Amino acid sequence: MNPITQNFQTILKNIIDYSISILGLILLCPIIIILSIVIMISGNGPVIYSQKRVGKSGKPFSIYKFRSMCNGEESTHLLSGKDDKRITPLGRFMRKHKLDEIPNFYNVLKGEMSIVGPRPEQQYYIDRIKEKAPQYKLIQTVKPGITSWGQVRYGYASDVDQMIERLDYDLYYMKNRSIGFDLKVIFYTIGIIFKGKGI
Repeated sequence: MNPITQNFQTILKNIIDYSISILGLILLCPIIIILSIVIMISGNGPVIYSQKRVGKSGKPFSIYKFRSMCNGEESTHLLSGKDDKRITPLGRFMRKHKLDEIPNFYNVLKGEMSIVGPRPEQQYYIDRIKEKAPQYKLIQTVKPGITSWGQVRYGYASDVDQMIERLDYDLYYMKNRSIGFDLKVIFYTIGIIFKGKGI
């Protein structure tokens, strides 16, 4: 891809990121309000929780999500799974339909994330991934995304070995990324959301 085309793609991607995030927050406002109220009355703890993740160029940032676990459980390094007892009944529903990630739109507006890009991980796991797959550093040359090719094609990774397997999909995205590819990932993600096939 020549520099002019690459710059155009970058500008267009940023426009799409901000447009989808603003529109998403506006259209989803009723759902945001309902989820906030239900989370608030269903148990002690904050409605929104934040966790340190690593973004572009290895820069750490706080990712925001609706709290889907019992208060205090999400601060650990322990990865979650389908049968994780820390997940609340509401949290399980939100995760299946990826509603817990709605606050990620705020991260996009802050310039920390993109709509499509490799999902950001905790530094704890990145250190372990790089020990076996040093090529992981390549995906840190772009903004992490709310959704990714790795997520829609591989799914959730519950341990480091699975993260490394999913890495192949993210590296493929890196080599072939384009606005068209992003739209394809978004299309797949919408299907996952409506079918409730998230974790």
